[in-house]
Amino acid sequence: MFMTKPMAIEERSMEIIAPHLSGLDLTDEERKIYSRIIHASGDVEYAPIIKIHPSAIAAAKTAILRGENIFTDVEMVRRGINLRTLTKFGGEIFCKVADSDVREFATREEITRSMAAMRIFGKRLDGAIVAIGNAPTALFEVLRLVREENIRPAVIIGVPVGFVGAAESKAQLAAQNDVPFITVAGTKGGSSIAVAAVNAILYLLDTLRGN
Repeated sequence: MFMTKPMAIEERSMEIIAPHLSGLDLTDEERKIYSRIIHASGDVEYAPIIKIHPSAIAAAKTAILRGENIFTDVEMVRRGINLRTLTKFGGEIFCKVADSDVREFATREEITRSMAAMRIFGKRLDGAIVAIGNAPTALFEVLRLVREENIRPAVIIGVPVGFVGAAESKAQLAAQNDVPFITVAGTKGGSSIAVAAVNAILYLLDTLRGN
């Protein structure tokens, strides 16, 4: 007989995940984010490859409470984030990858649309949350903006997936000290992982408010 009650299913999922986190010396908040990422992926092999900067969760929570926006690389990330909860704090979610000005800019500069979108966002990324789940080029561009143009997001959730540039872009993110981050090592990742990380942080805040 299979389980049918949503809360029971979720609770059982977390029970299954818990032993895989037991030796990682995580804070309660880190444990919740790890659990949500693993739950979203259905893959306990994420446990040892998730990397959370010591300041990342606090920085993300502060940004959300301040009403800062979230900027994403693809529509799948934008649509997956819990907008109802985010709007309680005054934030919005932006993705420009399908916009005509981005397409034109990308064609002219011979770069990807995700990369072009981040370049066009530019200074709007200051103090905001950047959530990249698909395009390594978008993450490379955000890191260039940080390094060369002194743009400082509150936190970068960078988990692009794939075999070309994904591992390298995430390694570069984890190696820098200018902006707190949440990432995963290697080729794993994807939009659902970025969404899980953002929603886990929103859930922490929503629970704190008692909503």
